[in-house]
Amino acid sequence: MRNENVKVIIWGLGSMGKGMAELLLTKKGVDIVGAVARGEKIGKNMYEFLGLEKGNRKDVIMGSYEDVITEKAADVVLICTDSFTKDVFDKCKFVLEKKINIVTTAEEMSYPQAQEPELAKELDKIAKENGVTVLGTGINPGLIMDLLVITLTGACYDVDHIVAKRVNNLSPFGPAVMREQGVGLTVEDFNNKNESGDLAGHVGFAESVNMITDALGWKLSDEVKLSKSPIVSNVYRKAPYAEVQAGDVAGVNMLGNGYVDGELKIEMIHPQQVEPQLEGVETGDYITIKGTPDISMAINPEVPGGIGTIAMCVNMIPQVINSRPGLKTMIDLPVPRAIMGDMRELIED
Repeated sequence: MRNENVKVIIWGLGSMGKGMAELLLTKKGVDIVGAVARGEKIGKNMYEFLGLEKGNRKDVIMGSYEDVITEKAADVVLICTDSFTKDVFDKCKFVLEKKINIVTTAEEMSYPQAQEPELAKELDKIAKENGVTVLGTGINPGLIMDLLVITLTGACYDVDHIVAKRVNNLSPFGPAVMREQGVGLTVEDFNNKNESGDLAGHVGFAESVNMITDALGWKLSDEVKLSKSPIVSNVYRKAPYAEVQAGDVAGVNMLGNGYVDGELKIEMIHPQQVEPQLEGVETGDYITIKGTPDISMAINPEVPGGIGTIAMCVNMIPQVINSRPGLKTMIDLPVPRAIMGDMRELIED
């Protein structure tokens, strides 16, 4: 076991970054050694800003990325700032060139070759040149609608058709996710933004479908077909980062279809909204595989999105540190697992 604790820097201190800080503080053999912030947050104590108990730990003063992320300043940087590969690319490039591993929550980074193949190649090249690894992960994409599906097919002789459905509560997520889902908009504004391409909805279907097809050896015959429609609330709803009036949009119902040789092989169904229980909606995760044998799995209620994403990113730190250099996805690395002991014991010499 290595003597030195695993060193982590957190870039982005919103709901996900704060949650990762809280989780890391409960783990053995790991230290938060830096936190990247902007504007008036710079110069403040991370523990005081986040309302966390410091205990006997050293102060962590939040700073700019240039000041905090210096060469080999940490084993890994957790980047919790963006959803899209093009938006997080420069941040990843900066970190990789400082010879530090990355785990990012950016949904497209879970399988960036799906929509940004050139950027994916460039990140892989930069990571290899600097002897480090970059991984995008979370609860979805990253586990529920892709890696877990792939894992279940391991018990099949053959697979004919896959349906993955996730009914979830968006309330734990931050303002960026609320904007991407159109939460709080009027139906008219939602439809206008959807038509103009200014509404992301769920980010990750193209990545999940491509991850599944590549893992199974299927070849998509067309782009993943996406559609989205508003989930309109009949009651007033309030979440930590959003407020919804009756008659306005509480979330989005997202569909994604993958075709192989012109035949529908993968269906993704993802209605997500804030405070669904206020209208009697039960959350859950469902996977149905038609093949030999047929497999059906249900998780009720859903694996909580916020907790799940935080856990996935923290729990994948050892696998990323141990990995061969390059851009990796969840099908390239050992399976995630909860870290209940000393994180240093999971780091290979």
